[in-house]
Amino acid sequence: MRKALLIVLGVLFVDQATKLWVKSTMYLGQSHEITSWFYIHFTENPGMAFGLEWGGVAGKLALTIFRIAAIGGIIWWLRNTIKSGATSVATWGISLILAGAIGNVLDSLYYGVIFSESIGKVATFLPEAGGYAPMLQGRVVDMLYFPIYAGELPEWLPIWGGQFFTFFRPIFNVADVSISTGVGLLFVFQRSVFK
Repeated sequence: MRKALLIVLGVLFVDQATKLWVKSTMYLGQSHEITSWFYIHFTENPGMAFGLEWGGVAGKLALTIFRIAAIGGIIWWLRNTIKSGATSVATWGISLILAGAIGNVLDSLYYGVIFSESIGKVATFLPEAGGYAPMLQGRVVDMLYFPIYAGELPEWLPIWGGQFFTFFRPIFNVADVSISTGVGLLFVFQRSVFK
């Protein structure tokens, strides 16, 4: 249980530290080029994966409540996995998924309350007029952008030939990396994890 707790706390620390740094030093849409294929690009995700939204305010509220319930389920799964004496890979994978889920829910829970808008300016922490959204309505901060390839696809390629294409287009955060890594571990080592 101690290893799992360290993984969760470590990922949460890095995730929240990077999000707070971006939110308090950059305005929405601002980019810092680290290399030609890696940028810190500040964007906010109002809803589900890839910025999808559903049902306006009620949909956002339902999504946040569902995420909180899912975290409870993941905690139960992790606890039972550890009690059953499962492999370390199982513990690591589930811990990474849990840490990522908590990291993104924290944004939805309180970022709208503690920050002002970031449109055209750096957000203010604890603004006098209040935050940009009520509790449970905050947006998830994303910043990791890896446009490894950007250019036109060859004309001979069916359907997409001649169109401009960027790989890898999604912008994500440390919590997303944690979830993806955890799922990847469970998938790659499924024979030992799910006996």
